[in-house]
Amino acid sequence: GARAADGCRGPGGPTCTGRGRPGVPLRVTLALGALTVVVGSTVLALGSPSRDPFLAAGDTAAGSYLATRADGDQAAAAVLAGPYKERPAPPVTARPGGGRTAPLPASRPLMAAPAAPSPPIGALFSPGDDGDPTHHCTASVVHAPAGDLVVTAAHCVHDGGFRTRLVFAPGLHDGIAPYGLWVPTRIHVDPRWISDRDPDHDVAFLRVRRSGRADGRIEDITGAERIRFDAPAGRPALLTGYPVDRDSPVSCRHTADAQGPTQLRFPCPGFPNGTSGGPMLTDLDRATGTGSLIGVIGGFEEGGDDLTSYSSRFGADVAALYRRATSEPGPRPAQPGPRP
Repeated sequence: GARAADGCRGPGGPTCTGRGRPGVPLRVTLALGALTVVVGSTVLALGSPSRDPFLAAGDTAAGSYLATRADGDQAAAAVLAGPYKERPAPPVTARPGGGRTAPLPASRPLMAAPAAPSPPIGALFSPGDDGDPTHHCTASVVHAPAGDLVVTAAHCVHDGGFRTRLVFAPGLHDGIAPYGLWVPTRIHVDPRWISDRDPDHDVAFLRVRRSGRADGRIEDITGAERIRFDAPAGRPALLTGYPVDRDSPVSCRHTADAQGPTQLRFPCPGFPNGTSGGPMLTDLDRATGTGSLIGVIGGFEEGGDDLTSYSSRFGADVAALYRRATSEPGPRPAQPGPRP
């Protein structure tokens, strides 16, 4: 899952997206927090959540949300008001690898370890107004005709409503956003995620623009992962994510095994809170370091626990979601509307 830390600070309240504590799915953690207990004649309400002011209903039937320009730019400003700065790096120059792929032997020891930042992979923020922006998930740029598409887990962007203040910092390291801050113009999830948080549909696509600007193609600046549907299980893969308490990624190499017909399972410890939405890649290009995206941390138990990560399988339903996201016309920013 999204692996947001115990007691993590979500905008507007204590509700967090992602894993609870190691070994305990988030949905269990939240359920425990909502219990009402009778002690003697006293009724105790434990962990009653507050309403998050940065959620919107969106179009629940379609599973989409058209973001406002103000929300995006205010969210980016909140990130820059904290310890983060933009310090531009040169755009990534695509260098086709001629079909040559890098070997992916299993990590030894089998544990996620610090990794060099990759331009298409970054941290996803959901800042509130407390002046302390913390990235809560991971996301990555994926190839699309318009060059403006980012993928993450659905529970990173829709948790009781669409998160209206999201900021993506590709290639984040040491408090520096070298490729700028990017905010959604539109968010797409499967309606079945909205209706019942179906773990087989824990995937989201975000159309993005450079903060403070009307448009911009992120893919031209960072490069992009290729997306692959119906990939066979049991292939070597690289999994990457940004822990909530680090401004640099961790990664691990292992096999992406089948967890039933609709999920992938990646058994490697060390992917803590904040790594949800992190890409699962195969067939890494030797020259660019980009690969074929076959999953994102999420799905079963909203991504699992500190020992094992999961992903919804990228099959026909995710392919349809991708087609919907990439077939939308250019963004027409919505005006602020009533909150749910």
